[in-house]
Amino acid sequence: MTHAHDHLPHEHTPHEHTPHDDRAQAEILDLDAEVLAEHIASITAWLPLKSAPRQIVDLGCGTGAGTFALLDRFPDAHITAVDTSAGHLQLLREKACAQGVLDRVRTVQADLDAAGWPDLGTPDLVWASASMHHMAHPERALRSVRELLAPGGLFAVVELDGFPRFLPYDVPEHRPGLEERAHAATNSFHAEHVPHRGADWGPMLSAAGFTVEDERTITVRIEAARSEAVTRYARSSLQRLRGTAAPALGTEDLAALDELLDARSPHSILHRDDLTVRTERTVWAARRA
Repeated sequence: MTHAHDHLPHEHTPHEHTPHDDRAQAEILDLDAEVLAEHIASITAWLPLKSAPRQIVDLGCGTGAGTFALLDRFPDAHITAVDTSAGHLQLLREKACAQGVLDRVRTVQADLDAAGWPDLGTPDLVWASASMHHMAHPERALRSVRELLAPGGLFAVVELDGFPRFLPYDVPEHRPGLEERAHAATNSFHAEHVPHRGADWGPMLSAAGFTVEDERTITVRIEAARSEAVTRYARSSLQRLRGTAAPALGTEDLAALDELLDARSPHSILHRDDLTVRTERTVWAARRA
């Protein structure tokens, strides 16, 4: 498993964090939640539920993007938010307090790769967004979810199609295709550390005793003009990408990327008005077979 400082912006790991990693990753998770809020809400509205859930578990909750979307969607629900990071859970509690919903949230610090999970109740809905692919033993985790769910309960697995893209292909002019080469430079790292990223969870869910009731892929395309946060999200995300790509990225590409990330440079990404968040999310909705 990879460490938090190597992760992509939308990913949060069930493993340990350092306080510095927590803070840096929390910033990106919060930007991710802000920029993609409309898409997260559309997923919660799409879920093929038989009735409104009263007890929900958010696995790998991070700083609460899914937690708060689900609280908004299901006003009578209580949510158990699970993450390995004490820092992320503290931020989630502070947000819940500020929004006046702390009485509807319980936080649990746990390593979801552990053989035995803590008592998470008997939820009607289990939500796992960008967390399942971090599991070292996904088959065991899926079986644990199956045992957890109430009869007739739903398991929603949400995964992104890799790292989002932000730059036009011809940026920068002297190194066109830079962003794609930076992504390619991370392939071997992710193949080793996060082999289940981009996996088709349908067969794994079936093997674990679920029936996949529905599957949906959502195309995300958000222009910077629609959200000022897109620019900050792009810069923070590409800084994270640089950290993973640097060992395998050519010298000229690395210099060009650093220029884009340098807030003092006239060519900084902060001065661009042509940024677009481009990615896909796939959702699998499954019940106990």
